[in-house]
Amino acid sequence: MKLNRTTASVEQRPLKVIQFGEGNFLRAFVDWMIHEMNEKSDFNAGVAVVQPIPQGLGEILDAQDGLYHLLLNGIEKGELINKKMLVDCIQQVINPYTDYNEYLKLSEVDTLQFVFSNTTEAGIAYNEGDKLDAVQDSFPAKLTAFLHHRFMHFDGDKEKGLIILPCELIDQNGAKLKEIILQYAKLWDLAETFTDWVNEACTFYNTLVDRIVPGYPKDRINEIQEDLGFEDQLVVEGEQFHLFVLEGDQKIKNQLPFEKAGLNIIVTDNQAPYRERKVRILNGAHTLMVPVGLLAGIETVKENLENEQICQFIDRAISDEIIPSLPQADDIVAFKNDVLDRFRNPFIKHYLESISLNSFPKFKTRVLPSILKYHELNGKLPKHLLISFAALIKLYDPNNKIGFVVKDNEDIAQLLSNVWEEYSANNHSLGDVVKKVLSYSKLWEQDLSKIPQLNEGVTHYLRVIDNDGINAIITDEMFV
Repeated sequence: MKLNRTTASVEQRPLKVIQFGEGNFLRAFVDWMIHEMNEKSDFNAGVAVVQPIPQGLGEILDAQDGLYHLLLNGIEKGELINKKMLVDCIQQVINPYTDYNEYLKLSEVDTLQFVFSNTTEAGIAYNEGDKLDAVQDSFPAKLTAFLHHRFMHFDGDKEKGLIILPCELIDQNGAKLKEIILQYAKLWDLAETFTDWVNEACTFYNTLVDRIVPGYPKDRINEIQEDLGFEDQLVVEGEQFHLFVLEGDQKIKNQLPFEKAGLNIIVTDNQAPYRERKVRILNGAHTLMVPVGLLAGIETVKENLENEQICQFIDRAISDEIIPSLPQADDIVAFKNDVLDRFRNPFIKHYLESISLNSFPKFKTRVLPSILKYHELNGKLPKHLLISFAALIKLYDPNNKIGFVVKDNEDIAQLLSNVWEEYSANNHSLGDVVKKVLSYSKLWEQDLSKIPQLNEGVTHYLRVIDNDGINAIITDEMFV
């Protein structure tokens, strides 16, 4: 039976949330939280989803009337947890690339209160080519146009401002998003009264999100659909653990009834300690293991941890290079061990290829800070993290023979395609490949090729990988 609001009996709720992004994480994290608050309190919130890029899941989600099933698996307090639920809070799905006017009209909804987003680390970016009067490429530009239309429709009513909670994994994500919105206001020569409204009527929170979401369980989907009794094309799977850290005004507790729903939420005036170790250890480990595992022919996170050599490589990268580059705390080793246990969760299958989306922006946010801090503290470079860097560059080589499909920003994908093509044509050396990548300041916001020994180190490991394969470098004692 197909899944929709005719075949499933669910409530229609007032729109309170606009959500930029329809991917697995938002549906298994934010929409799940809204679902829980709807079920366990009087929140009663519906969600309107906006597809942030031309290609996405919006059409499938719309065909299912916003409905999908969430599977939560894991061990909690020593007990096996295996939950399944129909998440019904998404009421509307809009693709601004096909119906921009309908997108703007959404801003006129009186009951809207919140904005959530997850457009990956690459999403919160400024694109000078975006215009006010046509569908914009960047998420911040879309949100600026949306807010401006709302401001105009309600004649600058400060009661109609929105609470904005971006979930992209960048430092100070709320502050950065606000900064870019004000940039667009200046670029588009919008009235000063609009800028005042953004500053005074809208509230931006810096956030940190934590839940491992493998996504669509493709290897078991027939069995799962038979059990559910629905042809659900958007089943999403996640771990039981979750954490949402919000930096800002405590009044959010009254506006979002997290506590009544029993959700793991921390509201603080400083999220930095939570963010730094989570991003650098958990997300950093995820990111550094992807190219190593994929080049070794491994498909999932769990399989990486079951491979003795790769598991040792990941553990040493965290223990010897990431943790020493972080502020020290009594529980940091325990945190690392908990992370590795979460990676070993036998009930979820997290594909490395799904984590590989936008790998270079992720590497910049999650791994590069550990490289730079380790270098600053020790006067030398961390070899395991450099091996991962070299493996990432090799992963984007069209001739890597593993069938990897690049899913990254167009300019980054084009850069890597060009440098590898020039190398294949014997016009460049591997050193040239590395230097061009490291000097791409648009991505790194600095010229990494100027860091002493970084170009030479990455080139050395890339040469070994290119000549002998990834296994040669992670099993040879001189490297690990």
